[in-house]
Amino acid sequence: MNKILCSTGAFTGRSNGYNYRLLEPLSKTLTCDGFELMVDDEWYPEIEEVKRYIKELNLYIPVVHCAKDIGELISKGGEEELAAAYHMFETDCGVAKYLGAEKLVLHLWGRRTSDSNFRSNIRAYRHLNEVAKSHGLTLMVENIVCNVENPMKHLRELREIYPDMKYVFDTKMAAFHEQMDLLYEDEYDWLWKENHILHYHVNDYGGGYMDWANLRTLPIGKGHVDFDKFFAFIKKTGYQSDFTVEATAFDDRGDVDTEMLNEQFQRIRELMR
Repeated sequence: MNKILCSTGAFTGRSNGYNYRLLEPLSKTLTCDGFELMVDDEWYPEIEEVKRYIKELNLYIPVVHCAKDIGELISKGGEEELAAAYHMFETDCGVAKYLGAEKLVLHLWGRRTSDSNFRSNIRAYRHLNEVAKSHGLTLMVENIVCNVENPMKHLRELREIYPDMKYVFDTKMAAFHEQMDLLYEDEYDWLWKENHILHYHVNDYGGGYMDWANLRTLPIGKGHVDFDKFFAFIKKTGYQSDFTVEATAFDDRGDVDTEMLNEQFQRIRELMR
């Protein structure tokens, strides 16, 4: 049975101080089946308190999304940067294990440095995967946007070196590079036939090809991704795992549009019937 998760990144951000305590009231209002916890860098100074607080809420959190800065630090590739990235990743693994999560989402590259030094990202994966396994977690690399090549090329490169690695597929990220249709082509059927994709981020995109000015995480129906086609394909593949909604739901004052998020959860349930 597919479950619909809500990313905490959908309702926490700069305008509300990355307030993880919003989880308590919103968990009583949102109609999702559980949450994907997005670890924010701002939490690290009080990470033990964050872990205890969230644990006491007794929520279903099967997936933890590692801090996004980890990928950029790996991409930079210096000794100090790698050490910092590995320390952050170890911390995030600890959070995931403490909360009873099973899967980790990782931006293996990202931010400004992006995939400009991809050899460093390839080398780092082995260590990261070993650390995740030592915590009893399955590591999933996301098809994050690139500024040099493209994510599907990198997923293929990684699979050639690490044949058993797992991915999370993000519809917005794919649409940014005009790669949504690659998911449906025979050339990439190994992604689902060999069980490489273990999770989907379901978000819309309204910009053009590599349109950085419009790289916003939109609700389904507010961009141009063909979700009827996407979900028809997903059902055909027999996918049984979960989806996460990441559509930005907070405004400049930090107020959260719970109605929009609940509409997203319902829309996905209808499309998966």
